[in-house]
Amino acid sequence: MKKVIIGITGSIASGKGTAAQYLKEKYGASTYRFSDMLGDMLDRLYLERSRDNFVKMSEITRATFGEDIMAKTMARDVEKDLNQIVIVEGVRRLADIEYLKKMAGFALVEIFADMKVRYERLKKRSEKADDQTKTFEEFKADHQRSTELSIIEVAEQAQKKIDNNGTLGELHQQLDGLISETRNSTTPNF
Repeated sequence: MKKVIIGITGSIASGKGTAAQYLKEKYGASTYRFSDMLGDMLDRLYLERSRDNFVKMSEITRATFGEDIMAKTMARDVEKDLNQIVIVEGVRRLADIEYLKKMAGFALVEIFADMKVRYERLKKRSEKADDQTKTFEEFKADHQRSTELSIIEVAEQAQKKIDNNGTLGELHQQLDGLISETRNSTTPNF
């Protein structure tokens, strides 16, 4: 079986992490997140894992070491991974896929859901320190940050789109179809 590398993009709380976790549990996929690099740096500096700090760390890191520094790091990690299915979650910028798209078996997938649905999911999951206290207006404002605006361009590059407005079972069904399709595809990118 060929190696399948799936990059997942999508707006805040669209279901990227839920999809990656499902693929890890059901198919034994390796999973990588761009935000894990940032979280590691925040932890090392004893800074809160708030959305604001993640954005600042991303902007500082890219401004200091180059727009593609995280993309280079991610590509190296993925390249070294011997697993047959590798998931790269949280693709936010075109630079993030610059090196990945050169790898055989890479495909970009967008997961999307309505803003109200995503807001309710964000409040329930409380992934970031400030998620539970976030108002809907603040949530909408988060979509105007550099890390979110760039997702629009990235999503235009996606070969597949997954609608996550439904149930968890419906999401899983679409992900199963995605894996089946990638395994049966004769072309590297679907």
